[in-house]
Amino acid sequence: MTHSHLLLKIAREAIKEELIGKKLIDRDALLSAYPELAQQQAVFVTIYKKTNGKKQLRGCIGSIVPVRSLIDDLIINAKAAAFQDPRFSPLRIEEWDDVSLEISLLSIPEVVTYKDKEELKRKIIPFQHGVILSLSGRKATFLPQVWEKIPDFDLFFNQLCLKAGLPENCLDFHPEIRVYSVEEIKET
Repeated sequence: MTHSHLLLKIAREAIKEELIGKKLIDRDALLSAYPELAQQQAVFVTIYKKTNGKKQLRGCIGSIVPVRSLIDDLIINAKAAAFQDPRFSPLRIEEWDDVSLEISLLSIPEVVTYKDKEELKRKIIPFQHGVILSLSGRKATFLPQVWEKIPDFDLFFNQLCLKAGLPENCLDFHPEIRVYSVEEIKET
């Protein structure tokens, strides 16, 4: 079983455990067979639902920095994306056959130093950088995949500011910006 298939299988089984109320994951056996699952890793799990032939977001939760083992972060965030994303009602068993998963393994975020918005524009690499914006105790992130939906720099940052609960022009107040990259693993 390849690394990608293993991670997708664990995420799927974590969600299914909650849906059917039955334990499916043998964490100790997995750690014994795949010791790399014990390494600390930040993971986002995104759930999409196919509706009328279109793939729509159904949940997305994750960790920005590594705080626990890959297997634990994957299980916790898969369940949270399915059942605790405040934008959506909890996933129902009837939806199970219509959902697909995407896992994003995050690199360690790095601070971007910049004088002004123009310099920030030169340092951010759309479609490659995920961005964490922090200001006045508020924080939000967009995975690199969000550039596919919002490819315009200004609109991307306006929406990220709003997601953080800040005014859409929050770049004018020089927030802390950190960037990261992801390894994407998608169900086909």
